[in-house]
Amino acid sequence: MSSQPEQSPATTFSKESVLVIGLCCLIIGFLSGIVFSIYKTPAGVAGNKVAGEQTEAVSGKLTAEQTQHLLQLELEVQQNPKNIEAWTNLGHLYFDSDQAEKAITAYNKSLALAPNNADVLTDLGVMYRRAGNAQQAVASFDRALQVNAKHETARFNKGIVLLYDLKNQPAAIAAWQELVTLNPMATAPNGQLVSELIKEIQEKK
Repeated sequence: MSSQPEQSPATTFSKESVLVIGLCCLIIGFLSGIVFSIYKTPAGVAGNKVAGEQTEAVSGKLTAEQTQHLLQLELEVQQNPKNIEAWTNLGHLYFDSDQAEKAITAYNKSLALAPNNADVLTDLGVMYRRAGNAQQAVASFDRALQVNAKHETARFNKGIVLLYDLKNQPAAIAAWQELVTLNPMATAPNGQLVSELIKEIQEKK
């Protein structure tokens, strides 16, 4: 993945245009029949894409080729600790194999060398959430948005964590309203407009 931040976000969250193993945490909300996911930014592609909907978490599943690649990357960062791309890709493989703490370490190593990568900051936020640290997750999403205010994945994920983990509904709605202002056609994983989602949440207060 490039060390540069995203230039422009995708228009929706409901389509996936790249081949990527996306790990997402499924959250069942209080809204009837609606399931939302938290997203990983896809690796190895231009930064203007977001990961598509995943119906179930991919936990601890790496192919033999990916496992070999992981071992190669672990050796690479030992020999060349300033290799930003290696740290980033290592973080992705830890992400995909549900090794949150190792992913956090790898992403932070990458960010220590290239701090202005909104994609890596967003993925780091997802891993902080997976590790049970919701406050750090939100902080990572906020850092991503400081780098790239148009990063839709970071905004959507921030709303998820605020709503379901921190139980801060007003802040979650505010995050999603900012997303709708940025992109009125932004959608949730099930294809529902985020603007409609906000309306449903407000009606259930």
